[in-house]
Amino acid sequence: MADRASIRRRYFGDRAFYKMILTVAVPIMIQNGITNFVSLLDNIMIGRVGTEQMSGAAIVNQLLFVYYLCMFGGLSGAGIFTAQYFGQKDHEGVRKTTRYKFWLALILTAGAILLFLIKGQSLIQLYLKGDGTAEAARETLVYSGQYLHIMLLGLPAFMLAQIYASTLRESGETVLPMKAGITAVLVNLVFNYLLIYGKLGFPVMGVRGAAAATVLSRYIEMAIIVGWVHTHTDKVPFAKGLYRTLRVPKDLVIKILIKGTPLLVNEALWSAGMAMLTQCYSMRGLNVVAGINISSTINNLFNVVFIALGDAVAIIVGQLLGAGDMEKAKDTDRKMITFSVLCCTGVAMVMVLVAPFFPRLYNTNEEVKYLASWFITITAICMPQNAFLHAAYFTLRSGGKTIVTFLFDSVFMWCVSVAIAFTLTRYTALSVIIVYAMVQAADLIKCFIGYILVRKGVWLNNIVS
Repeated sequence: MADRASIRRRYFGDRAFYKMILTVAVPIMIQNGITNFVSLLDNIMIGRVGTEQMSGAAIVNQLLFVYYLCMFGGLSGAGIFTAQYFGQKDHEGVRKTTRYKFWLALILTAGAILLFLIKGQSLIQLYLKGDGTAEAARETLVYSGQYLHIMLLGLPAFMLAQIYASTLRESGETVLPMKAGITAVLVNLVFNYLLIYGKLGFPVMGVRGAAAATVLSRYIEMAIIVGWVHTHTDKVPFAKGLYRTLRVPKDLVIKILIKGTPLLVNEALWSAGMAMLTQCYSMRGLNVVAGINISSTINNLFNVVFIALGDAVAIIVGQLLGAGDMEKAKDTDRKMITFSVLCCTGVAMVMVLVAPFFPRLYNTNEEVKYLASWFITITAICMPQNAFLHAAYFTLRSGGKTIVTFLFDSVFMWCVSVAIAFTLTRYTALSVIIVYAMVQAADLIKCFIGYILVRKGVWLNNIVS
């Protein structure tokens, strides 16, 4: 009995503890959940038009995913400092990190737009080299180009929304970004229906309509977040005098670059690794690209649980480290990781039940539906391990261990996951389902490494003192 009570105290919190976690995590979960649910509906809408349109949009979204995660990684580097400055109630420090975010995001966005305008078609063609008809590949290339050029118009709005929303979350304000996100995705959903199918007098635009709806929703989200911040400076003090200057002190820039550059490079390499994995799988044909797209859509919806809990680890543990309360940070982190893994075990069971039925919503061939069902099932089985890895990653990052997270995340991705997929898809005749399962199973190695790093407490650092 004593041992059981000791285990309970060590790995489980009381009601107040879980209320604190859910206060931070649930708004993020709701926002991401609604966003991914609408993405799911978007995907189904495009998928009901045809397989080539769905594959075209999926390829572009895989490429844009690299930009989105570069933005996430770049802002997260400064965000480590933001959370700890906020923990010290240093509002000027929060302003400085927000200004840094602005410059970095501007450089990333300008670079991404330029790259996609010049090399977009060449990047898309990398996914069209597998088995399949030449006609299907040509149609997919055309739809991809249409979708990409409209989506690029929304990147500046995405940039500004992310700068403000990330700073708000790191300052403990998660509700406003949630509200803005919900509004944006509802606008996206309505205009997807109107523009994809040409309802209520709107033209039939297909994939171009899906892209236009997304761009519109991006600008609405940006307007809500930016407008609220600058009209509620009593609630968010960092907004007072935010643009009095855009200068960022040199010593802070150096500090953030030292801690943040590995995060930026990590997210760039990790997302590029994910794009490369899809490219490897595409060697088995465009049906595989369509199957992975269907699987990813439903997976993203279920993944919001461990993603939100990982964000909560970064915010709550980061603030405790900034306040110098190391023992509480360690205890809180252990209990949050346990909570995340247990929650996602339950979610995984639901995913397994959904797997055979969800692909039936798409107007595509039987092979695509069969592949998608298996991809969903395999991902569901691996969800508890993914929950642990995500929480471990954010634990290490909250203490500024960005070199460690770089090795833990993207180096592992390229040296193990991509290497397995590349070798098996090019030099063996193994089914893509088996290859996919082997790539997912390889993450068990990373779980073992993550467990050792978290348990040793290498991340218990205050980096803003």
